[in-house]
Amino acid sequence: MKILVVSDEENSYIWDYFDRSRFQDIDLMISCGDLKAEYLSFLVTMIKAPLFYVHGNHDERYKTNPPEGCINIDDKLVKYKGLRLLGLGGSYRYRDGDFQYTEHQMKRRINKMRPKLWINKGFDILVTHAPAYKLGDGDDICHMGFKCFVDLIHKYSPKYLLHGHQHLSYTRNSRIIEYMNTKIINGFGYYIFEF
Repeated sequence: MKILVVSDEENSYIWDYFDRSRFQDIDLMISCGDLKAEYLSFLVTMIKAPLFYVHGNHDERYKTNPPEGCINIDDKLVKYKGLRLLGLGGSYRYRDGDFQYTEHQMKRRINKMRPKLWINKGFDILVTHAPAYKLGDGDDICHMGFKCFVDLIHKYSPKYLLHGHQHLSYTRNSRIIEYMNTKIINGFGYYIFEF
């Protein structure tokens, strides 16, 4: 299955110079947050694949203007063609605002998912906005990752963790990090991979 991941910055290669032939074999699209709703609606219109998304810390506008034709998987475990995707959007709380959480609040969100995780025997892809702690995150509180995401990796060993939030232009972070049996992909801009 070929998956397109997008996050944080609308890419002119896709939006302004769209060429359908370059994306005709995409089976699934995943947004890791902080993109204009119009951009996600454009993607799902032009690329014949479903688009699942989680909220970024700047996605307050989705509350009144959600991306049309896209599926919100925040706080959900969804299945698509045999893949189990767990969505946990938002960032570490650094100010008052929507889609920002303390470590304790994020753990509570995960704990509410435990019955579904048990019934489904875990998940294959963890979709987040913020990275996991010390696995592609930043040094400041705004870009700090969640320790409970590391705990999820240890317990369920998903194939992938997809995140955004940490722009690749901010630091010398790598787009891809291998940690235990999980491949962590920073979806900044866009990235295509095969599951």
